[in-house]
Amino acid sequence: MFGCRFNCIKCYGGISLVSDPKKAVILLSGGLDSATVLAGAIADGFQCYCMSFDYGQRHRSELDAAVRVSESMSVVEHKVIKLDLKSIGGSALTDVEIAVPEQETTGIPVTYVPARNTVFLSIALGWAEVIEANKIFVGVNAVDYSGYPDCRPEYIASFEAMANLATRAGVEGNKLSIEAPLIDMSKAQIIQAGLELGVDYGQTVSCYQADFEGVACGKCDSCRLRAQGFEEAGVKDPTRYQNNA
Repeated sequence: MFGCRFNCIKCYGGISLVSDPKKAVILLSGGLDSATVLAGAIADGFQCYCMSFDYGQRHRSELDAAVRVSESMSVVEHKVIKLDLKSIGGSALTDVEIAVPEQETTGIPVTYVPARNTVFLSIALGWAEVIEANKIFVGVNAVDYSGYPDCRPEYIASFEAMANLATRAGVEGNKLSIEAPLIDMSKAQIIQAGLELGVDYGQTVSCYQADFEGVACGKCDSCRLRAQGFEEAGVKDPTRYQNNA
C-alpha cells in the first residue's frame, strides 16, 4: 500500500507517529503523480516545501495546477523557478516545431526533455541544503511511464549518491535521500492511493498539450496513461478533455 511507504497517519488509525516536524522538498509539477506524492508526504508528517519549474514548456496549465494543489494542501512554501530549457530544445515539450505524438511510440519518445530531472533535482538539492531538509520527494515512476531514462530506480539511486558527495550536508554526515514512493506502482495503484489520501485529481493537469484553461487533449501519451489509470482503478476520471478527444 502507498500509505505504508510513507508510514502515514492513515495507516495507523489516525495516530501520528511523528513527534517533531520534518522538512522535505517536494518537486510539484501540477500533475497527478506529484500531487499524490505531496499528499503522502504531508500525511507522513513532513513540513513540505514545494518547488515547480517554469522551464519553457508548451503551456502553463500544469504550473497553474501546481499552484492550485499547493494552495489546497498544507504546504509551508511553494517556489516556481524560471529556467530556459526552451533555448536548448530537443524535446516536443520545449520546441513547438516538434510535434507531440498522439499514438503510442516505442523507445525514448520525443517528449523526453534532456537532463530535465537532473536539473530539477539539483536545484531542489540546493534548497534542501538551505532549509536543512534531508529528503526530496519526486513523483517519478518506472511502471506506467513514457520510457524516460531519468525515471528509473538506478537513476534515482545514482543521483542520491552524488547528492551526498556534492553537498556540505552530505560531507558533514547529514545524509540526504531522494524519495520516489511511486517508482514501482501502476497508475491505477497511484490513483487509488491518492484518493485514500484525499487528493482532488480534478485540480491536476497531466496533458502534454493542454489548452490555456488546462483542458486535456486526450490523445498524447500522458493523457493515455492517465485515462487508463482511472479506468483500471475503477473510478471516474475527473479530467476535462477537449471535444475532439
